[in-house]
Amino acid sequence: MDIHNIDKIEHATHFGQKDIIKIGIVLSFFIAVSIIAVGFGYPVSSPVILIFAAVVGGYMALNIGANDVANNVGPAVGSQAITLVGAIIIAAIAEAAGAIIAGKDVVDTIKSGIINPSKLQDTKAFIYVMLAALTSGAIWLHVATAIGAPVSTTHSLVGGVLGAGIMAGGFGIANWGVMGEIALSWVISPCLGGLISMIFLFIIKRSITYQNDKKTAAKRVVPILIFIMAWCFSVYLVQKTGIIKVSLGATVAGGFVIALIIYFISLPFITKKANTLLNTKEDINELFTMPLIFSAALLSFAHGANDVANAIGPLAGIYDAISEASNEIIGGKAKVPFWIMLIGGLGISLGLALYGPRLIRTVGSEITELDKMRAFCVAISAAITVLIASQLGLPVSSTHIAIGAIFGVGFLREYLKKRYYDMQQEIIEAHKGKNEEAVQRFLTKFSRANIKQKQEMLKSLKNTQDKDKKSSNDTPILKKKDRKTLKKAYKQELVRRSAINRIVASWLITVPLSAIFGAITFFIISKINFGI
Repeated sequence: MDIHNIDKIEHATHFGQKDIIKIGIVLSFFIAVSIIAVGFGYPVSSPVILIFAAVVGGYMALNIGANDVANNVGPAVGSQAITLVGAIIIAAIAEAAGAIIAGKDVVDTIKSGIINPSKLQDTKAFIYVMLAALTSGAIWLHVATAIGAPVSTTHSLVGGVLGAGIMAGGFGIANWGVMGEIALSWVISPCLGGLISMIFLFIIKRSITYQNDKKTAAKRVVPILIFIMAWCFSVYLVQKTGIIKVSLGATVAGGFVIALIIYFISLPFITKKANTLLNTKEDINELFTMPLIFSAALLSFAHGANDVANAIGPLAGIYDAISEASNEIIGGKAKVPFWIMLIGGLGISLGLALYGPRLIRTVGSEITELDKMRAFCVAISAAITVLIASQLGLPVSSTHIAIGAIFGVGFLREYLKKRYYDMQQEIIEAHKGKNEEAVQRFLTKFSRANIKQKQEMLKSLKNTQDKDKKSSNDTPILKKKDRKTLKKAYKQELVRRSAINRIVASWLITVPLSAIFGAITFFIISKINFGI
């Protein structure tokens, strides 16, 4: 047999062995979840339901970790601020800590008022709706992760609740107004995230990378950006996780004080680090490394504290229903025991470690190229957008925000690249017929100039061109078709259209597909006798 074929077989076998190990770890986790449920969940009216719900909740948590956490650490990994392994370790610890320490004491069992729980027939119907919602949401997240599509875990669960609820109580049970708001969030989330990331990237370019003395500019601007970031994240963490119950005004004031302290602490470190760097964009990028690492950890902590509810909220509702044998839980709120929070936190961390790398790479490098400055803009955009949307009462998805921010960074780069290309063509046109060496000298000087100097050079060039214009019938350097081809090539290089199409398509089908899964799952579960 050919040695090349033997290598292929060994590689395929190795890949299969890794998958088997992962499956073994997941099955061990499910067994541990069952033991935890049995050990801490009794007495209940239906032990089978408790174990089944705990395993499904753990499965949902695994898929949240595999899919959703990539939004928090992907930009940092893509910009090489941190390695993939390092990101997984930091995010796993932060996610588990956020879920266990700062997880919400009370979780709304019927997410966002998607259905009217009073129209459910009894406790059994409620339990089956929650089981079906968890199962269908987890299945869709599993599929989305397999195809490399970062989707909203909340929308996945919402779709499951909607489909199962309609199957249980008919179309009248659904709150279609809320569903309209969710559909609106598909547009609001990515657009708002993209706009804010574009604004920050443009500010960084104008104030740092377009300057002749980038080091001096960075010493002045980077500490201010860190101040803004610290302020936003302080408010974001309190508002998102509910760690401290204080008013918005107090949170903003407290965040300002914390940010001011961090500003004065970071100032000498930034100055010292900048003095060791060369006056290039690539070197100045290094000043954003530590802010990116902290942002990844903080975003993961907030995500663990908040989005763990998507895995354990329905589980907590089911547990409360079968442990108290009461209908009072229907449509109400469920206290979340520590053992349920533990399942959610560990499940998210394990899912991230086993299956998160694929989506981390998708978010970090497959949409557009991210350096540390761009990744910083994505991180700060995520925090600011959630805060703005929360205060305006807009329904937004943290996943859509992060991906939208990456799109925004990529599209701004496309616009600036195209604009720069047009400027170069204008210069070449103006120097047509002149010495080629002189043209190259002008282009070199133009590329090294800051934004203000570029504008002055183009203005001067235009004035000269107007004076020396002889005829409008000159043949251009590049034909129109060639220019379009070049512009298209720039776009393909900077923002991958195939990634955009795949991700947007997955967003649009998340709720409908999860609803279909939820309806089918409810039908199957309702035919099984769980002894309720």
